[in-house]
Amino acid sequence: MQSDLTKLTLSNGLLVLLKEIHTAPIVSQWIWYRVGSRDEATGKTGVSHWIEHMLFKGTPDFPASVLDRAISRDGGFWNAMTYMDWTTFFETMPSDKIDLALRLESDRMVNSLFPADEVEAERNVIISERQGYENEPLFRLSEEIQAAAFRVHTYHHEVIGDLADLRTMKRDDLIDHYRQHYIPNNAVLAVAGHFDSQTMLARIRELYESIPARPEPQRLNRPEPEQVGERRVFVHGPGETVYLQIAHRAPASNHPDFLALTVLDSLLTGPSNLNIFGSGISNKTSRLYRALVDRELAISIQGGLQATIDPYLHAITCIVHPQRQPEEVLKTIEDELAKLQDNPPLQEEVDRAVKQARALFAYGSESITNQAFWLGFSEMFADYSWFENCLDNLAKVTPQDIQRVAQTYMKPQSRITGIYLPEGSREEGS
Repeated sequence: MQSDLTKLTLSNGLLVLLKEIHTAPIVSQWIWYRVGSRDEATGKTGVSHWIEHMLFKGTPDFPASVLDRAISRDGGFWNAMTYMDWTTFFETMPSDKIDLALRLESDRMVNSLFPADEVEAERNVIISERQGYENEPLFRLSEEIQAAAFRVHTYHHEVIGDLADLRTMKRDDLIDHYRQHYIPNNAVLAVAGHFDSQTMLARIRELYESIPARPEPQRLNRPEPEQVGERRVFVHGPGETVYLQIAHRAPASNHPDFLALTVLDSLLTGPSNLNIFGSGISNKTSRLYRALVDRELAISIQGGLQATIDPYLHAITCIVHPQRQPEEVLKTIEDELAKLQDNPPLQEEVDRAVKQARALFAYGSESITNQAFWLGFSEMFADYSWFENCLDNLAKVTPQDIQRVAQTYMKPQSRITGIYLPEGSREEGS
């Protein structure tokens, strides 16, 4: 995946990455801010996501009433996302229209409006969004597991925030957070597509370099203590389906073991996609699909490994078969993990898992929007060389690596086990 890449830092600290791709007359621009739920103290949870909403309320030069129409009229699309470690905004436009997106993002870095009535309107929108999530069994279960896993680190809370904070935060809290974090020296601008790099860089300098750097945001440095025993949570709620989710401690994305764990995930549950725009691949050849779904212990099985700055979790999620008990499913998962810990998998099995993981990674890197995504996303937890070398490094994973990371990270004492029980269906531990 080697490419001609322009990468430099402006005098105000803004990191710029440009990648020319002349396959279609399209340009995708992403502006990434190093701020997410990881940067939120108790009482302010959800503030980063709320600010993401507010940046669509416009600036004096780009009123909210014209923004969406302007992007659509020029044949583009745009969106934004907030995560644990970052917030990002993007526009994909015809190449001769990209200047609108460039002007928009440089403007709302410093001139976004926070009208009091709009702040209150978005409070109601986000509270409703949060309450909608609470109707989903997997959200409720995952939130309890996340809270049990992180008692000190700020990965403790969901990105959307806690309802108590959403109800009590003030407009000034949002503005203060915006001014502290939406600064050039806390941002990465990634642009990919059909353009000339020197011309694009000159325009970026014209729009951004006059924005002054500000003091680096102070980070909440609260490492999670080592977990010394399994933690279990039970969630009761509406519905008819029993869910089982188990999470093990996983290393940060730039750790040498992360890609070996990625292949382990592919072998166990089928490959996970780190790219939010990527498509899926069948997991019917994975060990846990054959052990659980084929044997009618579970209706479905999936894994998940997140790319994060600090150590996070690897999750395995099952829909339990109506005629089975969650403890049966858990025991089968434990048995499969023990097999990997006791004996390395066959080389041919690792080759298949690597092939699937590499294919999913490649499929999620094809379009111009995806290429621009990876330019900035990889800088959130490592740097762009992580992306460029990923396929080669996946291919280097050996059966012995798989056994070692299974032994290191899949220990029962570092596990959080969660069971969602429909109200009135089964008793805990039954």
